[in-house]
Amino acid sequence: MRDLNEIPEGLPIPTDDGACDHLKDASLPELILRTTSDRLIDLSQLQIPTLIFFYPRTGEPSKPAPADWDLIPGARGCTPQSCGFRDLYSEFKSLGFQVFGASSQSTDYQKEFVSRNHIPFEIISDEKFELTNKLNLPTFTYNGTKLIKRMAWVVNEGKINKVFYPVFPPNENASRVLEYLRPR
Repeated sequence: MRDLNEIPEGLPIPTDDGACDHLKDASLPELILRTTSDRLIDLSQLQIPTLIFFYPRTGEPSKPAPADWDLIPGARGCTPQSCGFRDLYSEFKSLGFQVFGASSQSTDYQKEFVSRNHIPFEIISDEKFELTNKLNLPTFTYNGTKLIKRMAWVVNEGKINKVFYPVFPPNENASRVLEYLRPR
């Protein structure tokens, strides 16, 4: 069984397909989504500096990642990406940022992940693809399931100021975002 916390060597590297070019300086829509704290948040009301990172789906500890999952550029690494933000969470907080993860998985599924991995921030569920559809976020389909591609946003006063896309390797996403934020 492969360790979900590790990034295997030889993964295909995603290329920038331009699918996020329209997001820079976009306003977050009036949209209420549930978080893993059972809080309903209106994304348009995020007025303090915020970081939102997106991932396709987290794995289950009792199940190995399907072998063909690793063949999809950018798919593998949701747990390492999330744990990277967990490990640097206090640094983001010290810079005045709140942090959210986001995926299309259900809030209940995300809650188990948060508990198991000691994630200190909330994860937003876009299970109905409301945010994905409103902002035309990049997706892919795996075994008949629609998933959001991996990216990270720096948001301030309800606008997306910076988009990190594509994200690779995912376990370095948090440190690269932090590196971008420190001089500001």
